[in-house]
Amino acid sequence: MRTSAEALRGLAADLAAEAGPGGTFMEVCGTHTMAIARYGLRELLPPGVRLVSGPGCPVCVTAMRDLDTVVALCGLPGMTIATFGDLVRVPASRASLAEARAAGADVRVVYSPLDAVELAAADPTQEVVFVGIGFETTAPTTAAAVVEARQRGVRNFSILALHKTMPLALEALLELGETPIRGFLLPGHVSVITGSECFAFLAADHGVGGVVAGFQPSDILEALLMLVRQTAPAVDNQYTRAVQPQGNPAAQALMDRVFEPCDADWRGLGLIPGSGLRLRAELADHDAAVRFPVDAGEPLEPAGCRCGDVLRGVTDPAECPLFGRRCRPEAPVGACMVSSEGACAARYRYRGLDD
Repeated sequence: MRTSAEALRGLAADLAAEAGPGGTFMEVCGTHTMAIARYGLRELLPPGVRLVSGPGCPVCVTAMRDLDTVVALCGLPGMTIATFGDLVRVPASRASLAEARAAGADVRVVYSPLDAVELAAADPTQEVVFVGIGFETTAPTTAAAVVEARQRGVRNFSILALHKTMPLALEALLELGETPIRGFLLPGHVSVITGSECFAFLAADHGVGGVVAGFQPSDILEALLMLVRQTAPAVDNQYTRAVQPQGNPAAQALMDRVFEPCDADWRGLGLIPGSGLRLRAELADHDAAVRFPVDAGEPLEPAGCRCGDVLRGVTDPAECPLFGRRCRPEAPVGACMVSSEGACAARYRYRGLDD
């Protein structure tokens, strides 16, 4: 039996033998981005094969205007903001959530939206807003929290729904045409929920192939090998141990029960119609956007930051003039340097392996 290192070298050799003219491939999952950097997989790619990161980090694609809204909510009396840890340090136009917390705002890091429901239940005098970010992977858990709060009569629990869905973002990326993408490494976690068939439009409408990939280094190289072996654009599934063509019907039904599509603003991609999720009208009493409208002012992007270009695959993180200088994990300028799934954070952390 081959060792893991031998297996990777074997996959790399097969990739070199069959890559043909090469091309640019894009991963659109932050976990893939981190794994590629951590295991130095770019070192194993043959000449001509280029792997770039796309809009796969949910914290990174959250638009500045939405971040400003979250920070503005902190200033309301009797307000608790609950969210995941990565979002706390992302710079908004005028302050991050961490800075707002240092100034006295009640900002809590939770590991699940259900933790935020418990916070609200424990103190009915305090309004608790959970900031729901992420793609189809995390949206069902946010939906479950809304259902739980409603069933328990927790009226002081609300959601600021900033969730986004992946397929329309990939379509918008291809329509921009800035990067000639030969194929996509499609997100495994998202596809567990959506199924692989939701990405069939890539091949049918745009002539671009895709492979749903797992997260081990061998999964990623095998998915790349499957891409270069495609004789015609297709959407295939390497991650068959977790992803089915139709996805998870129960999770999809839960999302449909709570959310409906809406327009969403993406960092780097702008407004993409129908790519967001908002609470249905009948759940408005748990919708923070309805209950607590705030004026966050005009968003201000940090000068020199090229995070948006990185998210479109136009710029490599190391090409940003701020990378590793003014912008570092301990003092981030852009969102891509904050998140554990950000392309800039991955490149900086593993810069000896991922150059």
